Amino acid sequence: MARRFRAALPVALAMLGVAAIVTPALAADETCPDHPQSEWMSKDAITAKAKEQGYDVRGVRADDGCYQIKGYDKDGKRVQVYYDPATGEVLKVQH
Repeated sequence: MARRFRAALPVALAMLGVAAIVTPALAADETCPDHPQSEWMSKDAITAKAKEQGYDVRGVRADDGCYQIKGYDKDGKRVQVYYDPATGEVLKVQH
């Protein structure tokens, strides 16, 4: 039994390594479109859009091809909102 485990361990670790690399890339592709930076809205414009939607913005950054806003929603709950950087469309909201 121990021999089988030892033989399977390197294969299992290799599979986990591949999954760890591929999974975040797939998640980013599903969520964030691939727009050239020249088409992106400015950070000020995306901040203004988030504020118009009722978010209390505490930070803005580019994250895997999206703009990520960190702040609070209308109910005072902490949120992360992901925006399409070219259109300003909300792609995902995490509480």
